[in-house]
Amino acid sequence: MRLGLAGTGRIGSAHADILKQLPGVGSVVVADVDTERARATAAKLEVDAAGSIDELFTSGLDGVVIAAATHAHPELIIRGVRAGLPVFCEKPVAGDVAGTQAVVDQVAETEVPVQIGFQRRFDAGYLAARRAVTAGELGWLHTLRATTLDPAPPPAEYVPGSGGLFRDCGVHDFDIIRWVTGREVTEVYATGSNRGAEFFAAAGDVDTAAVLLTLDDDSLATVSLTRYNAAGYDVRLEVLGSAGSIAVGLDERLPLTSVEEGVPWPTGPAYPGFMERFRASYVRELEAFTDVVAGRIPSPCTVGDALAAFRIAEACAHSLHTHRPTPLTT
Repeated sequence: MRLGLAGTGRIGSAHADILKQLPGVGSVVVADVDTERARATAAKLEVDAAGSIDELFTSGLDGVVIAAATHAHPELIIRGVRAGLPVFCEKPVAGDVAGTQAVVDQVAETEVPVQIGFQRRFDAGYLAARRAVTAGELGWLHTLRATTLDPAPPPAEYVPGSGGLFRDCGVHDFDIIRWVTGREVTEVYATGSNRGAEFFAAAGDVDTAAVLLTLDDDSLATVSLTRYNAAGYDVRLEVLGSAGSIAVGLDERLPLTSVEEGVPWPTGPAYPGFMERFRASYVRELEAFTDVVAGRIPSPCTVGDALAAFRIAEACAHSLHTHRPTPLTT
């Protein structure tokens, strides 16, 4: 199959490198609004380059991967499905709930599959956690604890257009909590703080946050988020039930040091960032997309799934600014 890729920034270039190595992918063609960047990426990875995004969509594709800037996602998704091309798009679908809903509505008018990039669904640990919950091995769940702790903040210019800590970062935790448990969130309470760089507050954002989620079976989930975890990239999920408890991300590279006497574990080194932590997940995610393109499986993460996670993130932002619990509305 011939796959196109729109957007050759960091994640787009990583996706192109993975795609060209996948079995069944005969060729990859990349494009970017910055044509020189697209050409440079193509030359480095030894793939084809289109002269423009328009040219990309007329280059005989079987499917398209979207890794462009967020504001371009809605147009490119709709362009892909209208051309009959299966689409993979990095999250988010759009910059807000209304824009996401509009894409959901338009995609629903077609039978063209769209897969959204929530790579944690393809991580071995999260997959094992979902299997354990689904099989009832933990009994009934009472508590989940999720963390996404970045080792360092993003550049100042990234923050104003990021959507904020909940939409940019926490949305992965919101999606994975829904996916692992099979439950929906009914209410959120979020709080946050700024003790780091001033550009977060200037953009109306926070650099650290804590969220309490109530699920529709009355189980509770907490989500901890920060841009300042200098010990390393720390992404975990603890799932506690009446019959057992499990943890994802509790490995030798956990960026925590025990102060208990005689406990040397973990020995590290810590993951420096998300690309290192989830490299294998990105590969499995794009392998799944090739199966979607070939018609072997349906989308494993739909635009509807992305909308559900984004609604939770929006409710968190509302709760943060109102200092009140916020119910989820449909």
